[in-house]
Amino acid sequence: MKLSLIQMNSQPDRAYNLQQADRLMRAVVERDAPDMIVLPEHFDWSGGTAAQKRAAADDMPGGAAYRQMQAFAAKHRIWIHAGSLLERIPGEERIHNTAVVFDPEGTEVGRYRKIHMFDIEAPDGKTYRESEAVKRGSDLLVYEAHGLRIGAAICYDLRFSRLFDRLASKDVDLIILPAAFTLQTGKDHWEVLCRARAIEFQAYFAACGQWGRFPGPEGDERQVYGHSLVCDPWGHVVARASDGIGFVTCHIDPEQVSRVRKLIPMSSHRVDLSSFPLRFADEGRRWP
Repeated sequence: MKLSLIQMNSQPDRAYNLQQADRLMRAVVERDAPDMIVLPEHFDWSGGTAAQKRAAADDMPGGAAYRQMQAFAAKHRIWIHAGSLLERIPGEERIHNTAVVFDPEGTEVGRYRKIHMFDIEAPDGKTYRESEAVKRGSDLLVYEAHGLRIGAAICYDLRFSRLFDRLASKDVDLIILPAAFTLQTGKDHWEVLCRARAIEFQAYFAACGQWGRFPGPEGDERQVYGHSLVCDPWGHVVARASDGIGFVTCHIDPEQVSRVRKLIPMSSHRVDLSSFPLRFADEGRRWP
C-alpha cells in the first residue's frame, strides 16, 4: 500500500485549514497517487481557547470537514484516515478529539476518539489542559485496508504502550498516529517513541504531525514539532517530512512485517504477566 502523510500548520480558522488540506491532498494525489492519505491531529481546527474549541466542534456525520473528506475519498477513489476533527457530543458541553476513516466509496468505516488527555505543564511553563474541552474516548479501532490490518491512536496516546499492546493483540500491520506534538517534547521524544512502538510491536508506525506556530488559549504563541515519519517493523525510519507544510509518501510492505516477525517471533514468546505476583526484594521495607 502506498501511504501519504499530510503535514499541516492548522490555525483557529476552519475555512483556512480546509483550503490548506484540500490543496495538499490534491497535490499528493497528482504527484504520488497514494492508496491512503493521512491528515494530522486537529487538521480542521488548532489552537484557541477551550470555549472556542467547543464552539468550533461539528456534527458527525456531517460538518464541513467531515463532508470534505468524505467527498474527496469518493472522488479520488482513495482511503482517508482523517487525522482528528473536533466532534460535537449531543447533550454535552465537552467534545471528542476524533479520527474518522473513509474508504474509496466515501463510506465511513470507523472512528477513534482520543483516550489519553494532554494535561501537562511544559518545560517552558506553558500549560495544556486538553480535558477542559475534550472528553476521552472509550473504544479502540482496528480496520482493514488493502490487505493490511490498521490500528488507530492520536498524539499523546504515543506515550502509553498498553494501548499499542492491545492493538498488537489484534495482529495489526500498521499503526497510524495523527499528532500535534509540542516542539519541546517532540525534539527529544517524538522519533524515539515512534521507533520504539514499531520495534516492540513489530508493525509499521505512521506518525503524521502538525508543524509550526499557532495561537494558544491566552493569545500566546505555541509551536508544534512536525517531522511526520513512517517507521518499518525493524525500527528504521523509511520516510520523513522536512520542516514546513507538505507531504511525504512511502510504501507499506506486508512482507517486511512477516520477515521481522519470523526473525524474532515475539508473539509466541509473549507471556501474560497479569497474574504474576509482584514482590519487593526486601518485603519488610516501607516503600513511599
